[in-house]
Amino acid sequence: MDWGMGYRELAAPGALGPSVSCLWVAVVPPDEARSTVVLPDACVDLIWEQGRGAYVAGPDTGPAPVTSPPGTIMAGVRFAPGAGGPALRMPMSALLDQRVDVTDLGCRSAAGLARRLPGSLDPGTALRTLMEVAGALTEDGPADPLAAQAVRLLARPPVRAETVADHLGVSERQLRRRCQASVGYGPATLRRILRFRRFVSWADAGRNTGDPAGTGTDLAQVAFDLGYADQAHLTRECVRLAGVTPAVLVTARPQPARS
Repeated sequence: MDWGMGYRELAAPGALGPSVSCLWVAVVPPDEARSTVVLPDACVDLIWEQGRGAYVAGPDTGPAPVTSPPGTIMAGVRFAPGAGGPALRMPMSALLDQRVDVTDLGCRSAAGLARRLPGSLDPGTALRTLMEVAGALTEDGPADPLAAQAVRLLARPPVRAETVADHLGVSERQLRRRCQASVGYGPATLRRILRFRRFVSWADAGRNTGDPAGTGTDLAQVAFDLGYADQAHLTRECVRLAGVTPAVLVTARPQPARS
């Protein structure tokens, strides 16, 4: 594993199945702090930080500014939408927009996570342990199949949140309750965030292919293709979920190194 400076994502081993989106590592230079803004993605991260130990980044509903001190080393496992609640044995609505040390989680797995992921580990051991822990957690608590189906439906425009319960043959109340427990929020918010992630993915695809969107990009057409009513709708949602306009977000997206 390359522990050079920066942020890298790694494909999750096949054994982790659909419950884990990816693994990741981040290393901050020793001579400067690093400030980033984490954007909502409907995921939940179990994070190990050298010198601190393990904590959970709950599901976000808006931009989350994060400042890491010089020399910070982190590794994380990113649970896919709908997998965080079952894996950690607690409702994700309790962790909405929060970063919580595992010792404060109040779930059955908290003590074991703290014991296996102390801040004193070396980074390589921490990453291997995260993979082992994620495998055990998701094997014992696989993703909620109803929530997982809702995620798949809501990820495809133009499906509307109000019709998903009918598609799945359950009541709106039951679907909302299951989504809040496994994802952190109900179908309407889940749809908004998944749609926003389509825009983020579109922006990243342009940067990673060397063709970032410029001033000539037809954002109105992009908005329509991604499931927004119009460009104004995209702009409102981007400001609410990222804190900036679509044009600013496109130019500000980093080009992460990936392994």
